[in-house]
Amino acid sequence: MKLTELAEKHPTEGQDLYYSRIRREGLQWNYKRVRRVYLLLGLNRRRKARKRIPARVKQPLLRPEAPCQTWSVDFMSDVLINKRKFRTFNIIDDYNREVIAIEAAHSMPATTVIRLMEQIIGEKGKPQRIRSDNGPEFLSKEFREWCAGKNIELQYIQPGRPMQNGYIERLNRTFRQNVLDAYLFEDIMQVQIQAEEWMQEYNYTRPHKSLNGRSPMDLRCPAGGV
Repeated sequence: MKLTELAEKHPTEGQDLYYSRIRREGLQWNYKRVRRVYLLLGLNRRRKARKRIPARVKQPLLRPEAPCQTWSVDFMSDVLINKRKFRTFNIIDDYNREVIAIEAAHSMPATTVIRLMEQIIGEKGKPQRIRSDNGPEFLSKEFREWCAGKNIELQYIQPGRPMQNGYIERLNRTFRQNVLDAYLFEDIMQVQIQAEEWMQEYNYTRPHKSLNGRSPMDLRCPAGGV
């Protein structure tokens, strides 16, 4: 059990390091005995270590005190009439629930996400923090380094806890009901046009219960950001 535990926690290490760890814990098993069990478990066979998501500290979903403090980001997926898949990259300001952007594309790698974020920040200003799930685009080295270079804090939610990103989850549900599930799209341009028209109505005229019946634009982020 001890060797199995060590192998799961430290998959890149071998017998000698496991034995050293065992001895440091005060367990007095001799080397030959540990070696015999190590071989019986097949731990000497080369194995590929699976990439793991770092442990995330639970962050309560608190409304920021001002606009442009925290943006939440997420992806959605759907298909065109011809069954070709597409994705939308959605961004919301947690303070006033403004939809900062909805960008549609067939492919959305980390490099595309960074390019879109550069464009959006140039228009809207820079957030202090970005909240996201543990998707590969957000975990990528390119995106993390870009955020660090921009002095933007990355706040990952815990795996399997989407409500820690509840503001954008609510937006996604409304967007799917009103746009993705309501229309049949022939091409990606139709998706983008419909998304932008919906954003205008959502940001400027739709009353929000969480904002006491006001629209996001009644609490608009000042020009230039932070």
